[in-house]
Amino acid sequence: MRVLVVSPRVAPGILTLEAWDALRAADRVVASEDGPHVDGIRAAGIDVEVSATRPDGEVVWIAPPGDLQWARDLAGALVDGAGPEVEIVVGSHDLPGSRLLDLVAVMDRLRRECPWTRLQTHESLKPYVLEEAQETHEALESGDAEHLREELGDLLMQVVIHAAVADDWDVDDVAAVITEKLVRRNPHVFGDAVATTPDEVDAQWQRIKAAEKSAD
Repeated sequence: MRVLVVSPRVAPGILTLEAWDALRAADRVVASEDGPHVDGIRAAGIDVEVSATRPDGEVVWIAPPGDLQWARDLAGALVDGAGPEVEIVVGSHDLPGSRLLDLVAVMDRLRRECPWTRLQTHESLKPYVLEEAQETHEALESGDAEHLREELGDLLMQVVIHAAVADDWDVDDVAAVITEKLVRRNPHVFGDAVATTPDEVDAQWQRIKAAEKSAD
C-alpha cells in the first residue's frame, strides 16, 4: 500500500511528480472521503473510489488532508502489526507562511459563528492592540523565546481580526501594503541602489520615507 499525503493548504490538483506517477501506476486509488483534492485527481482522469475501510493490495490510499487522527490511527495499526507494509508518498508540501491561511480561515469562521467576535469593531478592539503589544514587549524583555512566540501570535491575531472587521479591505490588502513598502524602501535588495552597511540602509529608508510623506 502507498499512502498519499497532501497538504490542505495547497490548491487541489497541484501534486508532486512522484505522487502523479504513483497514482497513474496504481491498480486502485482509494480515498476515505470525497473532497477538493480527490476531485482534482479525478479531473486528471484517474478513477478514485471512496471507502471508509482500509484497502489491501497494490493501492494508493489518499489520506484525508489535515486529518491528524487518521494518521495516528494508521501509525497505531502499523505498530501493533495489524497494518500492511506502507510507503508514504508526499503529494504536496506546505509553503512557508501557509499556516497563516489557517489563521485567516479560523478568524473568518469566528466572524460567522462566534457571538463575541461578530460584535467586534475597530473601536471595541483598540484596547487589545495596546495590551498585546505591551505583553509582546514584556516577552522580549524576558528573553523567553517560547513566551515571545506565543505573544507574537496574540499580536498577529489583532492584525487578522482588524482585517476581518474592515469593510473596505481585507488581510490580503494589509499584506500587500507592507510588501510593497518593503520592496520600495529596500532598493539595495530589490533595485539597483547601493547600501552596504546597516547605517546606510537605515539612512536610505528614512530618505525614501520622507520623500513619500512629502508627496502625500
